[in-house]
Amino acid sequence: MRSPAGSEIEAVEPDSLADRAGIRPGDRLVSLNRKKVRDSLDLMFYGNEPELKAVVLRRGERLFFLLDRTSAPHAGIGITLKPMRVKTCGNRCIFCFVMQLPRGLRKPLYLKDEDYRFSFLYGNYITLTNLTPDERKRIVEQHLSPLYISVHATDPAVRKTMLGNDKAPDVLKELKYFAGHGIRMHTQIVLCPGYNDGKVLASTINDLYKLYPYIQSIAVVPVGLTEHRRRPLAPVTPADAAAALEIISRFQNRFRRKHGEGIVYAADELYLKAGRELPPLKEYDELSQIENGVGLIAVFQHQAKRIKLPRVEMPERFITVTGVSFAPFLQQYAARLQRYGMNLTVVPVANRLFGQSVTVAGLVTGRDVLAALADQVRPGDIVLLPDVMMREGDRVFLDDVSLSDVEDILGVEVRLVASTPKGILSGILAKRSDAVPGGPDETVAEAPQKSDNRLINS
Repeated sequence: MRSPAGSEIEAVEPDSLADRAGIRPGDRLVSLNRKKVRDSLDLMFYGNEPELKAVVLRRGERLFFLLDRTSAPHAGIGITLKPMRVKTCGNRCIFCFVMQLPRGLRKPLYLKDEDYRFSFLYGNYITLTNLTPDERKRIVEQHLSPLYISVHATDPAVRKTMLGNDKAPDVLKELKYFAGHGIRMHTQIVLCPGYNDGKVLASTINDLYKLYPYIQSIAVVPVGLTEHRRRPLAPVTPADAAAALEIISRFQNRFRRKHGEGIVYAADELYLKAGRELPPLKEYDELSQIENGVGLIAVFQHQAKRIKLPRVEMPERFITVTGVSFAPFLQQYAARLQRYGMNLTVVPVANRLFGQSVTVAGLVTGRDVLAALADQVRPGDIVLLPDVMMREGDRVFLDDVSLSDVEDILGVEVRLVASTPKGILSGILAKRSDAVPGGPDETVAEAPQKSDNRLINS
């Protein structure tokens, strides 16, 4: 059965061009100026002309509307289309985090997205293994740039093994095609010992560099493994992390001498695993892969040093939680707050759901937070929960425990705070009129917003 033509209109803004013309929610937008509208990307791409001839399908009848901007050049069309249906992944990656999840979590967490549109809009990583010729053409025509690409290895045999897909195309050919048409790309390598480390890692970085500046960055991140994985796969050891950092460092030094930027960057977790000191913030250049855990700690430390703290005397005791890997850095900030009269205790949360090897804050569950705080809080304490632990735009953990559940069970006040030095300070001073945070966090990078799978290396 063929899908109906066009894309369904979810909402029409009052007094907008579409509203004045008579377009209504529930209509299907078929075309603009004879260009088919398949989704919101087409609406964005084709909807900027001064005069738009729109074809709309309403109860089987084709209607024609003229949207004229000549009297109001900057007026919006006022159409919101229904959300795009996500194109899913057909790979069976040896390291796929989704396939390592336990049962009983929220349904969106089990979605393996592989959609070039979401790569462009939100920075989701794709493997380029499911593109049709029309989609490749569309990326070029609409200049959907930058894209975020999971490469892992440029050796075709190694990559096919890692993706669990014998039909995966040669990724270098795909990347060269897009580079040849001016599409810029950020790439990632999920480091899996025994597969794409050592010489394979060096070769992959070198191959990607040949497409610079269209390949704008390369992130190397350690494979994330949970206790629920079905495939035998070795974790990244301290020795593995150190060896990878040596390779990355050699390339960075070479690239900086030639281009003034590092191009290839290691995830924070690699430095932590290797017991190495993290680079200063300037070494991360444009922070183009901060959502991939590259430079997050450096940004936090930079902001923590620059924020102006008020000197106050607060009798309340504040408690905050974080993942095991970030706890030492957050404790440094807590010590500075202490010197200014604010009592903040940092409690690291061990991940019992996914396993002890998963140490990031974004994968901490509500039940684990409750277990960690059960013998820590006392009456009168105030708990600060970092927003990175919550579903985006909501107050619910991965396991559907809510903020209010935490408050009710612990019997103390709970405040949701931004996961920044300023956010923590604002949470502490939220109900004081005599103390105001001394300045906003410095904006270091505007990172793309990703879906619930943003911490999953796919």
